[in-house]
Amino acid sequence: MPARATDARRAAVLGSPIAHSLSPVLHRAAYEELGLAGWSYDRFEIDEEALPAFFDGLGPEWAGLSLTMPLKRAVIPLLDEISDTAASVGAVNTVVCTEDGRRTGDNTDIPGMVAALREHGIEQVESAAILGAGATASSALAALARVCTGEVVAYVRSEARAAEMRQWGERLGVEVRTAHWSDAEHALRAPLVIATTPAGTTDALATAVPERPATLFDVLYDPWPTALASRWSMAGGAVVSGLDLLVHQAVLQVEQMTGRAPAPLDAMRRAGEKALAER
Repeated sequence: MPARATDARRAAVLGSPIAHSLSPVLHRAAYEELGLAGWSYDRFEIDEEALPAFFDGLGPEWAGLSLTMPLKRAVIPLLDEISDTAASVGAVNTVVCTEDGRRTGDNTDIPGMVAALREHGIEQVESAAILGAGATASSALAALARVCTGEVVAYVRSEARAAEMRQWGERLGVEVRTAHWSDAEHALRAPLVIATTPAGTTDALATAVPERPATLFDVLYDPWPTALASRWSMAGGAVVSGLDLLVHQAVLQVEQMTGRAPAPLDAMRRAGEKALAER
């Protein structure tokens, strides 16, 4: 049932660390734009050990939760069901709560990535490269299953990580080849490069940006721009930022939690840009 403006409902983002999260800024901007005056959105520092007790304390006023690391897999046993999208990568970043206590998990990172790429004119690519092999990399593979028609090369630091990425590729129906991180500069020649690594990891690659780069999707947003994204943009390449991803996945969360669609993408993006500029 669509939310009424007078309903008092709660939502929040959970994770550890969580102080840096922009999710409250984005969701609150959406509530204001949608006229949901009784809605609130908070952040809670919650680790895997504390998560079950937090769920036990959820009352009927809760509409939903956003989840960041390290909770995206830990939350699954606490849910009544999860979507096919979430199941495909074994990770949940969105929980929708109903007043009768039912809790359903979804993953909006994957369609959020696809939407961010499409916003920048990327509907389909013949091949792609992924830098990194963590949880975000598996979501990137799932997104590439929808937009990449050929091979994906994942650049990783260990054979264990390489094996994981190949397994994810088999599970998602994506042709994955792995290469060692020491050869990561070769990734920059791909039609689409998705950087999923922590801050600073790709800085050394900035000097290897080709003369005519194609598209870089860097999932970081703070600090921004990264050294790689800055050099890429200077060389004339297209850059999709972590804020693009964050906004698009949050739009989908707002729509699921409030029952209102479309969520106010532009207002949410402006709020996110303003908050980052003030940091």
